[in-house]
Amino acid sequence: MKVALITDSTSDLPRPLRERLGVRVVPLYVNLGGRIYRDWEEITPEEIFTKVREGEAFPTTSQPSPEDFQRAYREALQEADHVLSIHISAKLSGTVQSALLAAQNFPERITVFDSQAASLGIGMMVLRAHELLQAGQALPEVIRELERIRQDHFVRFSVATLEFLKRGGRIGGAQALLGTLLGIKPILTLKEGRVEAAGRARGEKKAREEILKDFQAWARGRERIRAYFLYSAEASAVRELKEMVLASGLPVEEALVSELGAVIASHTGPGTYGFYAYSL
Repeated sequence: MKVALITDSTSDLPRPLRERLGVRVVPLYVNLGGRIYRDWEEITPEEIFTKVREGEAFPTTSQPSPEDFQRAYREALQEADHVLSIHISAKLSGTVQSALLAAQNFPERITVFDSQAASLGIGMMVLRAHELLQAGQALPEVIRELERIRQDHFVRFSVATLEFLKRGGRIGGAQALLGTLLGIKPILTLKEGRVEAAGRARGEKKAREEILKDFQAWARGRERIRAYFLYSAEASAVRELKEMVLASGLPVEEALVSELGAVIASHTGPGTYGFYAYSL
């Protein structure tokens, strides 16, 4: 059985990579200043942050419509028997709901998977699914592996300001960190698909050290780890963290780095950096 992979634009996989792998992407939308833009296609995070600095209203985002998914599914099923559709946490977006509605038009030919993640947390599951399908694994085995990763992975990220998460209504349990003193960096995670506070640190250097310490605790006893680093607008923000992780002596064997797309960046703001990881 040939299985096609579909994800949404919040997976933040670099375009050349997803095109090479044949992964279809359904875009979410950014609404800014009364105009609607397709994520990754029509607007960049830099453009959003510039407009916000110039006094435009904060951006809002919206999920693809069921019709968007129907089109993608119809195309994919012309050359495949089944579609595995992997998406952003249903607690952060209505994307999974749109995908499920569209899937009803293709009985038993679409599997919609809620990653309970965002950005490269979705992306790493898409890449793992592709790897297993290429190796000839059956769909139920691939789903089992995705469920394992969903249950057991590492994620930490830091933001320059909580304002974007707050205004976008995605702040979740990180609400507890609001009003922290200047110079205190919030460290965030996702638990069961929802943003939660993981700690706070005084300054960038301490924040990176805290993230590394949490990672070392999670990584203890694991033999093969794949890491996926993300940043918003400034690559330098994540470079040091990546170097620290790779120099830690832990068995990290993959290190993809990708910029956040416009939708995720609309909710995290500039100066965001962090990473996802899972073990084999």
